[in-house]
Amino acid sequence: MKRKNLFLRSLSISIAAAICTVASAQYNNSSYFMEGMSYRHQLNPAFAAERANIGVDDFIYPYDGNGYDLTTFMNSAVDADKFLDRLHDRNLLNVSASMPVISMGFNAFGGFNSIEIGAKVNASANLPYELFEFAKLGMSDAALTEYNIRDLNIRTNAYTEIALGHSHRLANDRLAIGAKLKMLIGLANIDANVRSMKLTMGQERWAIEADGTADISLNKATFTYDEDSKIDGIDVDKFGTCGFGTAVDLGFEYDFRDVVPGLKVSAALLDLGFIKWKKGIAANLKNSYTFDGFEEQIVIDADNDDLGKLENQIDKIEDDLKDLFTFEEDKNCKARTTALATTLNAGVEYALPTYRNLKFGLLSSTQINGVHTWSEARLSANIAPVKWFEASVNYAYSTFGSSFGWVINFHPRGFNFFVGTNHTMGKITPQGIPVGDANAHVNVGMNITWGGKSKKDKQEQPVL
Repeated sequence: MKRKNLFLRSLSISIAAAICTVASAQYNNSSYFMEGMSYRHQLNPAFAAERANIGVDDFIYPYDGNGYDLTTFMNSAVDADKFLDRLHDRNLLNVSASMPVISMGFNAFGGFNSIEIGAKVNASANLPYELFEFAKLGMSDAALTEYNIRDLNIRTNAYTEIALGHSHRLANDRLAIGAKLKMLIGLANIDANVRSMKLTMGQERWAIEADGTADISLNKATFTYDEDSKIDGIDVDKFGTCGFGTAVDLGFEYDFRDVVPGLKVSAALLDLGFIKWKKGIAANLKNSYTFDGFEEQIVIDADNDDLGKLENQIDKIEDDLKDLFTFEEDKNCKARTTALATTLNAGVEYALPTYRNLKFGLLSSTQINGVHTWSEARLSANIAPVKWFEASVNYAYSTFGSSFGWVINFHPRGFNFFVGTNHTMGKITPQGIPVGDANAHVNVGMNITWGGKSKKDKQEQPVL
């Protein structure tokens, strides 16, 4: 089974994600303060019971002034200054997904216990300003110009985790502590880093001097080559286990009811761990070569299905990037160890003394992941007017911009259904592409619950 140009596919998908949308669905931070959420322990193991800093309209523009057909920033009709002024020095993309396969919890051993088996994917890209400057201005007939692209990085982790968790209450139920121990089974890893790329642009051809590496861990993967002996793609016989690791989640919650009734503080450290990957394949950027430039402009034409398909747009970008990033195999590839993207959550919650069913919370989240590190602060209002229903509305400001989120949760005895989002989409083009903020997130689920509530849970039910 062949996976053509895996690094280039990852890079082109990252750029296409900026053009279209970025999904982040690993953790639903909007539900952090909702006690009826079955998956709340994933945000803090002491509890019992996925972003971009660039907008889609930075990359898509009206075409021919009709307001319906669109074109990308690559079109010469789009003003270069207008496009480049809206970018950052570091343009960040993050795609996270978590898929529970088995998840169950029960009260025993003096506390709450959880058993989970699931799959996780975390993909991040750091796309420097100079990459887009070169792609855009390289289309012109400017005089001899030099570009220096640095710290272009793409990182992807895919793995299965088996987690055992326990939370326990101490200090007359004021303090809750929790931990999860996770066994990790690595499925795929890509870490590509272009440390520097100097491009000297002439009238017809551009000379390139580059320094970069790509480390790839996939089960039974080998490089394929084109007629010029350049790396053309990757052959993958089958997907399977290619690494093992371990991680822990740690958390606590403290109730200040004896000092300030209704006040709680909490914190958690999630996915603190690593995966040791088996020997995979590796490549280095060729030191010097030439590049003919980007060949085609991309137009999203509402009346032409072929041009409007995302897959065709990715293919066009990939064809050009294939010549821009030329790799040679590194024969000295060795086994390696990579750290997980670790998340730090810290929250403060306050319930109104006159109506304890209405609570306000402030959550700070930071994901520690090298150059892909990001932070977020989220303020929420949470209400649980009856025992079987609760809802939250919240507003966040982060590395990726601001967003509005919400969650509703139905949890009568024996059943739990929830739906919500960290990022509510706004304006959508006639082609169905959300514009403005490039963040998107949807979290929906249903659980079957059984067993009686703990004594503490019964004491904290909303008062009608």
